[in-house]
Order: sequence, then C-alpha cells, then structure tokens
Amino acid sequence: MTPPEGYTKAQPGDVCHLKRSLYGLKQASRQWNVEFCARLRQFGFTQSANDHCLFVKGTPHRCLVLLVYVDDVLITGTDSQDIADLKRYLDDLFTIKDLGFAKYFLGMEIARNEDGTVLNQRKYILDILRDTGMLHCKAASMYRRLVGRLLYLNLTRPDVTYSVQQLSQFVNSPRTSHWDAVLHLLRYLKGSPSLGLHYSSSSTFTLEAYSDADWASCIDSRKSLTGYCVFLGSCLVSWKTKKQTTVSRSSAEAEYRALGSTVCELQWLSFLCADLFISVHAPIPLWCDNQAAIHITKNPVFHERTKHLDIDCHLVRDLYKAGFITLCHVSSRLQLADLFTKSLARGPFLSISSKLGFYDLHNPT
Repeated sequence: MTPPEGYTKAQPGDVCHLKRSLYGLKQASRQWNVEFCARLRQFGFTQSANDHCLFVKGTPHRCLVLLVYVDDVLITGTDSQDIADLKRYLDDLFTIKDLGFAKYFLGMEIARNEDGTVLNQRKYILDILRDTGMLHCKAASMYRRLVGRLLYLNLTRPDVTYSVQQLSQFVNSPRTSHWDAVLHLLRYLKGSPSLGLHYSSSSTFTLEAYSDADWASCIDSRKSLTGYCVFLGSCLVSWKTKKQTTVSRSSAEAEYRALGSTVCELQWLSFLCADLFISVHAPIPLWCDNQAAIHITKNPVFHERTKHLDIDCHLVRDLYKAGFITLCHVSSRLQLADLFTKSLARGPFLSISSKLGFYDLHNPT
C-alpha cells in the first residue's frame, strides 16, 4: 500500500495507524460534513442558503470561495495569500492533499489560459466507451448503469441532454431498440470525446435565458417537454430537459409551464450570484417563440384560459411586473432551447450547438 498522491508526511517504511475513518459507516459522511462545515464557519465562511455546498468569505473586492463535495474541495479567490492561509488552516485540522491548480474534478477535466476556462469530460467518455465495448451484453442492468453514467455527462455536454432524457424513460424495461439508440449516442460521443464548454474570461455578468416546450410529445402520456438554457454573458451556465408533470391542453399552455420552470431557475441563479457578490442586471431577457404565452403574461384578463395555470401564471406575471424579467419573442429558427426539446436534423443541430460555447480542447480548429 502506498500513500495517496499529495500526502507527504508518510516516510518510506512507515506504518500508518488509522484513528478515524470517513468511510465504512452510514453516518460517517454526514458527521464529516457537520464537522467540516463547522470548522469553515469558525474560519469566517458563510454557507450559502441557495447551495449548501458553497461557502463564501470576504467582500466583493476581496473574496474567498470554497465548493465542497464530500471530501473533495475546490478553492478560489481574489488573493493568493488568503487561499494559502485557508489551505494551511485545513491542513492543520484534517491533513489535506493539495493537488495544486484544478485539472480534474469529479470526472471533469479543467483547462485554462488567459482567454478563459474549458470544462470537458473526455476521460469520463472514454471510460464509458471502454467499459461498454460497444459489443454484446444487452442486459437491463447494463442499460440502467450506462444511462446513469450518461446522465452525469450532462454536466458538460448539453448537446446530449435531450437524448439522455429520452433514454432514461426506459430504464425499467429496456428493449433492443433502446439499446441500439444508446449505442448510436455512444458513436456520436466517440467522434467528439474532448468537446466541452468554454467559459470566457472576458464575459459579462448579464443573465439571458431561452425557454421552449414540445407540446404533447410523449406518445404514451401526451405530456409535454420543458427545455431551457441560461447564459451568463456568453457562457452557458444552466440547461435542462424535463417532462412536464401534467398534460397541457394547448401548445401555449405547455410553453407557459416551461416559462414558469425557467423563471424559477433564473431566480435561483440570481440568488447564487448575490452569494458570489455578482450584481444581476434586471430585467433579464427571457426569449420565447410562442406569442400566445407572451400575451398571457402581459394580459391578466385571460381567466378562462389560465385559471388552471394559477401558480405558473402568478409566478411569471408577478416577476414580469416587478421588472425581474422581460419576455422577448424569438423566431423558432433562432430558438436555442430547441436543442433541449426535440430531435433535430443535422443542420439545425450543428447550428444551435455552435452557439452554446462548445470548444474542442484536443482539436481546437
């Protein structure tokens, strides 16, 4: 047994006596989180109410940010000395492993230069391709495991979000056609394993969102799909494809339910930006390609057509009246959220994908 990378206190020939274990007990991870959070608060950090994994300390001009996942931690800030002091504090308490600048975190590869940062999951994709072998073994357990891994791939690959959402509906009883569809998706990933999202260092801090719905697209339940994507400046920061919980009686109703989901996401992102000392400029442009849904927001008289949409109506309309969002019409041809609600032909698919900020780290041309 050799000491893990970054641990330098163990000398050759030393035997380590384990006093405490983070693993092995069901309550260990929870107790670790309680202890770790308490120590961070003692150091002056404030835990975000909007994301409990996020800790912030300081002021807008000099801040320190920490993101924790179990025992993996990312640290960033505006002052290198503050970061060094925090590392020293944590090392005295827990004996941490300092791996330097982040290059790989929870399956994501991180590359940076003066132009910005690129996130991709190339190694994760190659591991999936290697494990599946692209051959036999069509068992349901293999299908479920593979779809679960593809769901995690959505962190950096919004271009497969719609496909994975469709495939995840059949994890309980997959058929040969579903397995063939998964293999088709894997062939697509094999052609672009290093594709990731680029986050420009010169991007502005302005939020902008696109919302769309595919009416009654599920042939079994006739439920509609909600799709949206949110940009911070030119950088894609949030996206989603989700089947709506109830059946919509019209395309306008489906679009309005999608608007409600998008507005909730914008609210959460604005709260998160406030935790990070980022001012969100209002009103936030929310682009929709359905004129009827826009008119429902601006016109409170459509009682018969909107009374069963009570919660979504009040949410979107109240934030529109408060100046938090402004609804803008965009033609279906320019609707970026189309990528998250339907299967597109090669031309429209590539056209929209090119506007989401993708960057191939291993083939930049």
